[in-house]
Amino acid sequence: MLTTLTIIAVIIAIAIAAILIFAATKPDVLSVQRSISIKAPPEKILAAINDFHRWRSWSPYEEKDPGMERIYSGNNAGKGAIYQWNGSKNVGSGRMEILDTTPSKTTIKLDFFTPFEGHNTAEFKALPRRDATTLVTNLTWAMQGPSPFMSKMMQVFINMDRMIGKDFETGLANLKDLAEA
Repeated sequence: MLTTLTIIAVIIAIAIAAILIFAATKPDVLSVQRSISIKAPPEKILAAINDFHRWRSWSPYEEKDPGMERIYSGNNAGKGAIYQWNGSKNVGSGRMEILDTTPSKTTIKLDFFTPFEGHNTAEFKALPRRDATTLVTNLTWAMQGPSPFMSKMMQVFINMDRMIGKDFETGLANLKDLAEA
């Protein structure tokens, strides 16, 4: 005869197994992307992205810990520019390096060290188009990287696209305000 304690242990084991199985079905790549239209030329927008010193004027992560330690190295802007940060639990610590920049795209290697390790690539694509008489740039901020099992476990309980996407939307709106001013 099964005791109440045994039944509870079996139910807990089944629940844990179900969570582990569900986590294993999550995608192997974490991908987040958001876009916005900005009434400004791509070079004006990408100038604020290609210079890590200017991220304080638009990046939502800068607002989460204004007192975080920032270290700039490499080139001042563009390919080879490096930005390292070490902050509160809200921003953790990490490093970004601009790998490539063209008139329409900037590619950044993004490494998180704490609170969780992660290695991603971020891209900003700026595609201009004419809207009647105004030049409008469609700006897309995308990030993707491997999703190891621990990340998949987090995704069972946290919608990473919604969480990170909200920050991307804020950053894009800030870039729009900055470029259109």
